[in-house]
Amino acid sequence: MAGLRVLIVGGGGREHALAWALSRSPSVARIFVAPGNAGTEWPSAPGCAPCANVSIGAEDIPALRDFASAEAVDLTVVGPEVPLEAGIVDVFQAAGLRIFGPSRAAAQIEASKAFAKSIMREKAIPTASYSEFDDLAAAEAYIRRMDRPLVVKADGLAAGKGVLVGDTTQDALDAVRLIMGDRAFGAAGSRVLIEERLEGPEISVLAFCDGRTAVLMPPARDHKRVFDGDRGPNTGGMGAYAPVAEVSTAMLETIRLAIVQPAVDALAERDTPFVGVLFAGLMLTADGPKTLEFNARFGDPETQAILPLLESDLLDVILACLDGRLNAIDLRWRAGECATVVAASPGYPGAYPKGHIIHGLENIVEAQIFHAGTARSDGQIVTSGGRVLAISAAGADLDAALKTAYAAIGQIHFDGMHFRTDIGQAR
Repeated sequence: MAGLRVLIVGGGGREHALAWALSRSPSVARIFVAPGNAGTEWPSAPGCAPCANVSIGAEDIPALRDFASAEAVDLTVVGPEVPLEAGIVDVFQAAGLRIFGPSRAAAQIEASKAFAKSIMREKAIPTASYSEFDDLAAAEAYIRRMDRPLVVKADGLAAGKGVLVGDTTQDALDAVRLIMGDRAFGAAGSRVLIEERLEGPEISVLAFCDGRTAVLMPPARDHKRVFDGDRGPNTGGMGAYAPVAEVSTAMLETIRLAIVQPAVDALAERDTPFVGVLFAGLMLTADGPKTLEFNARFGDPETQAILPLLESDLLDVILACLDGRLNAIDLRWRAGECATVVAASPGYPGAYPKGHIIHGLENIVEAQIFHAGTARSDGQIVTSGGRVLAISAAGADLDAALKTAYAAIGQIHFDGMHFRTDIGQAR
């Protein structure tokens, strides 16, 4: 198994974290990242496989397939959700290429919130009550009739931003008009789900899956809102930490048995087994954990907070999933906690400039920097996206991890850089 060549699809912080973790496997000889970023290129180093970028977009599936064939890639790992929905796994498998991620049919658990809800209903997975609509007038009439706080969700993929939470009936009306009338999220908003608004803290529970078995990772907490105090619009995630102390071993087992495993069972019963990472977004309500949504891949920025805690060889875990022998793997995690803080461009999650030089990266020693929206220009590393960097640090406890992460981000600067100062405080 030694000497494997690995391709990672995607170009964000999650993909940098995957490359970082896989490069430490003694069985990996070389890593490619398509398209990658300024952080996903490094030469060979002791105990670390070399990594190089490939100028192919994450959604250019034919070109990715051809590259993997031409370069004799042994394993492809998919980061983002869009190529999964588009069927990259099916295309690669048809070409005889090994790839880690769910099929297009199984990825519908993320690509369609209505499909996910049907799974939850079928398996009695705890979730919010809801109705779905493909007609704006009918949705508006329902909102007026309910006359209480509601959550409006675009059915399709919306880059993590298609869920609008309101306090009033008018908020819900504005949300459904934005999604269905203005098509703020394009075709993803041709259908909406309108749910009761649950109350409680949120957690992310990710699980490795081999089509039959689900093995949970440490629970994480993502901070979605752009500003301190959970204010402002939703983003792709401004920081995360893992594990979450309030989630006991017993609660995690309840989540596995009542939420994650039933979803895996439902997809297997449809002859569309889920192989990859199943991500359950949950709310800890007074009535117990309830499911907000399922995602069909590693989370971002949860991955940047979880993988630094993984003691097992990530490659071994992925291959066990592909071979249907996950139940034989002893998944080991380091003690302590990991915190991740995201540095974002000015204006994010709205319009933002690009090309600002990033200073201070060479000063960081104790934390791990995962690049996201970065590029190289004239020998400098510059901003090229909304979420620019994820600074991750592990520690004996959450306070120690946060202290190290914030000390590191304090040494980094680019024009207009902003970040939340309260990651980890919503405990």
